Amino acid sequence: MTHLDLLLLRANDDVAVATRELPAGDTLRLDDRDLTVLTDVPRGHKIALRDLPAGAPVHKYGQVIGSTTTAVRAGEHVHAHNLGMAAVDHAYEFGTALIPMEKAETRTFQGYRRADGRVGTRNFVGIVTSVNCSASTARMIADQFRGPIMDAWPNVDGVVALAHDSGCGLVPASEGGQILLRTLRGYASHPNIGGLLVLGLGCEMIGVDTVLAGLPDDSDTIVEKLTIQDTGGVRATVRAGTEVIRTLLDRLNERRRATVPASSLVVGLNCGGSDGYSGITANPALGHASDLLVAQGATTVLAETPEVFGAEHLLTRRAVSKEVGQRLLDRIAWWHTYVSAGGGTLDNNPSPGNKAGGLTTILEKSLGAVAKGGSAPLTAVYEYAEPITGTGFTFMDTPGYDPVSVTGLVAGGATVVVFTTGRGSVLGGKPAPVLKVATNSEIYQRMREDMDIDTGGIVTGALSLTDSGQEIFEAILAVASGRPTASEDLDLGRDEFVPWQLGAVT
Repeated sequence: MTHLDLLLLRANDDVAVATRELPAGDTLRLDDRDLTVLTDVPRGHKIALRDLPAGAPVHKYGQVIGSTTTAVRAGEHVHAHNLGMAAVDHAYEFGTALIPMEKAETRTFQGYRRADGRVGTRNFVGIVTSVNCSASTARMIADQFRGPIMDAWPNVDGVVALAHDSGCGLVPASEGGQILLRTLRGYASHPNIGGLLVLGLGCEMIGVDTVLAGLPDDSDTIVEKLTIQDTGGVRATVRAGTEVIRTLLDRLNERRRATVPASSLVVGLNCGGSDGYSGITANPALGHASDLLVAQGATTVLAETPEVFGAEHLLTRRAVSKEVGQRLLDRIAWWHTYVSAGGGTLDNNPSPGNKAGGLTTILEKSLGAVAKGGSAPLTAVYEYAEPITGTGFTFMDTPGYDPVSVTGLVAGGATVVVFTTGRGSVLGGKPAPVLKVATNSEIYQRMREDMDIDTGGIVTGALSLTDSGQEIFEAILAVASGRPTASEDLDLGRDEFVPWQLGAVT
């Protein structure tokens, strides 16, 4: 057996990762010694490299990922049956691991220049609903513009109904109300939406005019509004809305892409259905792509606060100031209070699918997840759906649930989202395209029509981490210029607009 059967991530780690199914009885050669496999170890799972007593800390990535719940022998499978959560008590440092990104030679893409200086990667008409009561009507209007009818407007990417489950019975000034308003306004003013119809019922607490009141003054988005009650009911509103959309399409069809610098990009970094390879292949490869984007002067945005818990100390060391680092810690403290009120803890994660893929504790999952952020300095921390105004590597506070997280990133202004997955995700997005990166070649081949990039070759040595990161970077530029993603080919994204719901509904 060769060393390629195991991946040792740091010299002093207590575990290694299996790159194939390891049956009990196999003998593996690791450095200058033999290791006998004592229990079956699935691909992507961990194997103990040395004897560990009960209660011992277990290291992977050079960091503690948990502690043993029983004594573990060298060669045994290490997973939920013998590894549990460890106490997290980090001594936080701020700005002690700053690695400046040297500016790279300017790259470009073909995007849509907007009057406010931002650049879109798509040209959509959006129908934003102020309340769930107008959701079905919005979908009926959008459905009039699906399929061959859109051939009449070749320079428009489509009509998307942004329907949600809230908007009434929710106090606008409450935390939940403010999050919903930020989300709706973020989509309404998104650079990938050139034309907008805001559609309401007419008697809701968060109404059409409330949504419109928060839109920027310097936008060149063409805005129309309708309410079902004033227009005469659902059928009348569908007829009126269809005519409004036709007018918007005619005007947007006149817009053209132009050559713009890569610094105009805002790229969301997300993951879902993670496995034991996520922190080894796709996530660090995306981290390298993130660094390449930052070197261009672009903005990248990491998210999913519950899935950086336990690894936040690595991010605070990269914070450009104590204020930025503390803002991240404050959001994590908020999450502790939030989940505790619901009877849970942040170590309830990983999911059953994550565990089947080899991840055991949230500490292990988070250490792999933060790799998506590369090594650039952390320049800002945003609340959910807050407008992303800075450049460089940043963070947004979102839940770990993929549609909700991506919705927040897009509401903040992400114009492309890169999504890594090991178990297989079918997430899509509109108006921002979602580029899906597989962590292993098996899932890439099995779900070939759903995936865009395969990083599994990093494990076998067929692909270097830097080459894979470069491939992701080039794909981002191509997608930003209009190349459709696998999710777009499948017309996904109509149902993935899921604003985060907080607070009491009366």
